[in-house]
Amino acid sequence: MTKSELIDAIAARGQLTKARAELVVNCVFDAMTEALQRGEGIEIRGFGSFTVRPYKPYDGRNPRTGQPVPVPAKRLPFFKVGKELKELVNASRGRQLIDDDDDDDDDDDPST
Repeated sequence: MTKSELIDAIAARGQLTKARAELVVNCVFDAMTEALQRGEGIEIRGFGSFTVRPYKPYDGRNPRTGQPVPVPAKRLPFFKVGKELKELVNASRGRQLIDDDDDDDDDDDPST
């Protein structure tokens, strides 16, 4: 799902104009970004949590030349999926895998 598809879905569900839905989506994303910039975590029950993880500097390698390349210390956002979302995704994935296997399985065709 893209950001524009999310805006369309919110507009349809909330009976909002697309402009109002876009404002809502942008406000949520901006608030989340600002919280992560401050080093704060974000927890959305049933969905997951966002945290900022610090990484120490290390020496990497240029894959083309093999030369060592210093990689500076950094802080990156990390997402940990919530239990409810994980269960929903796994339940829907299981059904999809079964359907996909039936469509792609040509072993039952006696003509091959």
